[in-house]
Amino acid sequence: MSNRHFINDPQHLVLTSLQSTTLLNPGVALDVQNKIVYLRPGYGHASSSNQRQKVSLISGGGSGHEPSFSSMVGRGLLSACVAGTIFASPSAEQVRTAIMGRVDNSEPSSSPEHGQHGGEDAGGVLVVVMNYTGDVLNFGLAVEKAKAAGVNVEMVVVGDDVGVGRTKAGKVGRRGIAGTVLVQKIAGALAAQGRSLKEVAKVANLVAENIVSVGASLEHVHVPGRRAEAEGAEFKVLREGEVEIGMGIHNEQGSSREKGIGLPELVGKMLKQLLDQNDEDRAFVNVNSNEVVLLVNNLGGVSPLEMGGIVTEVVTQLAGKPYGIKPVRILSGTYMTSLNGLGFSISLLNVVNTDIGGPGMIELLDYPSEATGWTAPISKLTWEEQRDNKYTRENEVKSEEEARPCGLTYEPQEAQKQLVAGLKAVIAAEPDVTKYDTMVGDGDCGIGLKRGAEAILSYIDSNPLTGDAAIDLSKIVTVVEQTMDGTSGALYGIFLNALVASLHTVGGGESGKKAADKSAWAAALKLSCEALSKYTPARPGDRTLVDALYPFVDALEKTGDVKKAAEAAKQGAEGTKGMKAKLGRTVYIGGSGFEQVPDPGAWGLAKFFLGLAGIEKSDKSSAKQAKESDDGWEEVTREAELP
Repeated sequence: MSNRHFINDPQHLVLTSLQSTTLLNPGVALDVQNKIVYLRPGYGHASSSNQRQKVSLISGGGSGHEPSFSSMVGRGLLSACVAGTIFASPSAEQVRTAIMGRVDNSEPSSSPEHGQHGGEDAGGVLVVVMNYTGDVLNFGLAVEKAKAAGVNVEMVVVGDDVGVGRTKAGKVGRRGIAGTVLVQKIAGALAAQGRSLKEVAKVANLVAENIVSVGASLEHVHVPGRRAEAEGAEFKVLREGEVEIGMGIHNEQGSSREKGIGLPELVGKMLKQLLDQNDEDRAFVNVNSNEVVLLVNNLGGVSPLEMGGIVTEVVTQLAGKPYGIKPVRILSGTYMTSLNGLGFSISLLNVVNTDIGGPGMIELLDYPSEATGWTAPISKLTWEEQRDNKYTRENEVKSEEEARPCGLTYEPQEAQKQLVAGLKAVIAAEPDVTKYDTMVGDGDCGIGLKRGAEAILSYIDSNPLTGDAAIDLSKIVTVVEQTMDGTSGALYGIFLNALVASLHTVGGGESGKKAADKSAWAAALKLSCEALSKYTPARPGDRTLVDALYPFVDALEKTGDVKKAAEAAKQGAEGTKGMKAKLGRTVYIGGSGFEQVPDPGAWGLAKFFLGLAGIEKSDKSSAKQAKESDDGWEEVTREAELP
């Protein structure tokens, strides 16, 4: 586990985190002494039906689970949150203060004939708490004190975790984890619509009774301010390759530790714990509704990229056999964390009738809120349209217009031999390029060049060159764009696309054919360099592939000799050794590697030119073959010589 933090004082950390909620949402305030985040008076009580909100919703618990619960305070969700220290329940007095003095606990419809706590439509306070002993006792004590003071208050305890089965949980019952936020959201939406405490409490209990959740983590978390656990301590540190299924949100032990399993197998085991009705120890809810809500929760340390992969795996397995479940709502994000926990949890809500004459659970889940911690940006309309709107745009998109002849022609077989030689030289140079890039970059330059070269070789093997420079190059450009990514891929793409256009300029079109000799190539390459310069500030001396490209083009223009141009490219690439980078990743990486090796991109391009010119070969071709391929640039078809 990582024990490094930006803020190591746990008290300062909790208070500043709570303070941030008031900065992000101007409708909330903070009671610093009691660590209570609450709606400002008069804020958030006007519902869409113009009914005054009669029920205030309070929740809370130990800190370290943000955005739960402080960032769940806002219109349409919680009225207040009471925070303890990290992973520790707030005191009963903190909770009592919240009930009695930080929310509206009045009862608009109470009257003498209704008794102490009013009638069926009476308001009051609903407290939602997760099933942990400290939370239940402290919140429960505060609730009883408030009741004794005449406040109409009820408490709902949420226990949705199936990670610990009935046998092990005993009388304590299931722990509360991420499914709790669904209870809060649905109850908060109902309260915002002016419904009574009896109705809000009933629906909150219904939701709590129909949720199952389970989590999985790759490691335990370190609490700021505490001494890190000893390395390898049993039940405290997960070893390499282990994942713990059912781990609690306070580092509590889970149901099992699995070693060497991938995500599909892990998700399969988690779903079985949630849904297997033959598991008497864990079959808490029979998820058999026509409407099911899926919540995939980030425990704090999983990247959004990986969360996306997890969501896809969960949804795919749910839809398949034996479950056949297609959730009507899919929520994914960071709702309830375990500090920076490297794990996730899956929650399933079995939607049932609320039995209050509407609204239903899905409608309440979709109800708008202004809590910064609640992230569900997709509207009800969009979710419902998916049932009927199955349209997609999958028509093939052409990468460019149909290639047009440029009039510059050459003998295709000889040109292909030269091109193959250049590409093979790039492939042979990959180990060196990768070595250089590992020292000064991120190590992917050689692989990228090799991938592009291999793709072009494969393409021209099945689609030989035609003999028209622009047509052949335009096809190769498409291959480059599809196989080479990153900065170098973009640079090659821009340059080669510009070269296609330049060949048309130099060639004059298909109306008049002429030889694609060295002067024609030099003129087209010069125009392409000018086009490239519009998109990158790279110039010779900046330690980039331009240090090999420009010398090649200049030498070809001046001498008309491909071999001399290739040698110039090699000298330019060698000259980058010791040259401090002005562009690219090397600028940020720093170090002294640039003093020891040439620029990887320039070196790879120089190798291509050397192979193209027949100077450097990747095989044992004879000198005769080298001589035969040397004049490929000047070869033209007989048709090109016709008047």
